[in-house]
Amino acid sequence: MMIIRGVATIAIAAIPSVLSTQPATHQLVNVGRQSSTNEGTRVMSGTGAFKAILSDDIDWKPFPAFPPSVRLAVMVGHPSEQGSYTIRVKVPGGVKMMPHRHPEDRTYTVISGVFYIGLGDRFDANKLEAYSPGTVIVLPGNTSHFHWAKSGEYVTQVSAIGPLGIEYVNTDDDPRNRQR
Repeated sequence: MMIIRGVATIAIAAIPSVLSTQPATHQLVNVGRQSSTNEGTRVMSGTGAFKAILSDDIDWKPFPAFPPSVRLAVMVGHPSEQGSYTIRVKVPGGVKMMPHRHPEDRTYTVISGVFYIGLGDRFDANKLEAYSPGTVIVLPGNTSHFHWAKSGEYVTQVSAIGPLGIEYVNTDDDPRNRQR
């Protein structure tokens, strides 16, 4: 029997006030279908402009620290730099992401598919938990974990404070070591 968990509860330390007597001074920025840079549809946060990225305009690219078939898209910010960023990760069915950790705290949102994640330094299918679209998962930094696209392709959105880091528990599992 497979159990798919619903939306996880998270605690929010501080929520900025959205009530203001000041008039809004934001401008609309359409980043869909008009981007011609190598950076795809990525937009910067903190520009004071409303932003929208259409799903058809997401620029999926390989990422050296992931298996070759996995794709990453930078949505907001610069993950390699200090500061907030949002990325999406698309993992084809059957692909396993072996045990690894990130130095930064991360918030995952399941966009599509079923996201299987387990905690620990060794891949153990019995430790996998299945999460459905809409679920939010909070993963503290330096927590060893692994993923498996067990039931088909999934897409997650990850928000964190950079720089993005990834370290595999077993260096032989790191795809960057196979490229040499």
